[in-house]
Amino acid sequence: MTQPSQLTVLPNGLRVVSQEMPQLQTLAIGVWVDVGARHETIDRHGISHMLEHMAFKGTETRTALQIAQQIEDVGGFMNAYTSREQTAYYIRILKDDLSLAVDILSDILLNSTFAPEEIARERGVVVQEIGQSHDTPDDIVFDYLQDAVYTRQAMGRTILGTEESVNGFDQEILRTYMSDQYGANRMVVSAAGNLKHAELVALVEDRLGEHDKQVSPKMEPAVFVGGERRDNKELEQAHLTLALDGLSYRHEDYYALQVLISVLGGGMSSRLFQEVREKRGLCYSIYAYGASYDDAGMLGIYAGTGADQIQELTSVIADVMTGTGPSLTGEEVERAKTQMNSGLMMGLESPSSWCEQLGRHVLIFGKPIPPENLRENIAKVDLEQVKRLAGALIESPKLALAAVGPINQLETHAQIAAKFG
Repeated sequence: MTQPSQLTVLPNGLRVVSQEMPQLQTLAIGVWVDVGARHETIDRHGISHMLEHMAFKGTETRTALQIAQQIEDVGGFMNAYTSREQTAYYIRILKDDLSLAVDILSDILLNSTFAPEEIARERGVVVQEIGQSHDTPDDIVFDYLQDAVYTRQAMGRTILGTEESVNGFDQEILRTYMSDQYGANRMVVSAAGNLKHAELVALVEDRLGEHDKQVSPKMEPAVFVGGERRDNKELEQAHLTLALDGLSYRHEDYYALQVLISVLGGGMSSRLFQEVREKRGLCYSIYAYGASYDDAGMLGIYAGTGADQIQELTSVIADVMTGTGPSLTGEEVERAKTQMNSGLMMGLESPSSWCEQLGRHVLIFGKPIPPENLRENIAKVDLEQVKRLAGALIESPKLALAAVGPINQLETHAQIAAKFG
């Protein structure tokens, strides 16, 4: 039987959470910080992502090369990522090297130098990343959709920033932003694998216990506006995304929404895949997804199709989605719940998945959510709840769309929105 996760709050407010998995020979550890792209002002657009890039570029005691060598000398792996609400720095390592991992993570969080030459070099890397995203239509279309959903809001801006904003970041700006945002009360150290919680707490308190900076998050509310963003380009395929107003991950219907998403486009047996691809051959790829945040969310659809099929595609998508609530069956709901449970259990076999889940849960809910509680929440979802939710969301007048590629035949936003009304 899996041992329960353990959570300790240090005197400075830093939270340490872990899952002991003694059968493993490895562990995963990371620091999750409650700051992301939506916390940025317009003149600091992309700075959270830039900080992530600078994480392993040198501290007061280690060069960038030394950081990389010390991790790789023991067979470890390190990385980081930025989302719209969080930033994470994590390491996968063998069980005997926990102390090294904690030391490096604390070093980059407390002692990064942000050397001007490293900033200049990394600016170029990020600018190339921005350019690459614009050259990848099935990536950039999601940024366009985010902008259409949350128009003129921090939540609608890209995580990467712009070439202009990134080129404006210097040592002082990065240091000030990190000092203003990276308070101990907004950080969680999460670990999973072959470790002892007491040892982890002692190591973290020794390295990070004196970091007593306390900060208050500033975050403008996210409001689903609904609009469109189009980029008519000569490509082989048209990339289309649609979004309806969704739910926060705090909403009581959150798990019902996940079931609905699975029914609509969660796999090869889903309604959209069967109707759009298998029966009509209108596209190669189509799926539904959900994006939930602290105070908002969206239910999204992605499809890649040909220029001549895009008009019919939107009609079929609308028909499938509006017809789902009235015709939904108990069998579909149970299949979706089984898939969710399966995904949950498979994830719990990975220390990296455990580590990320614990870090996110403690940031969001203030505590780890036991797997049995997650399974109970999934089990409580019933047919009538999903039907009611489908009606409330899919018949919503709010619709956002983004499209990239040969989209001359794509109807107007108003025409497509009317199909959902």
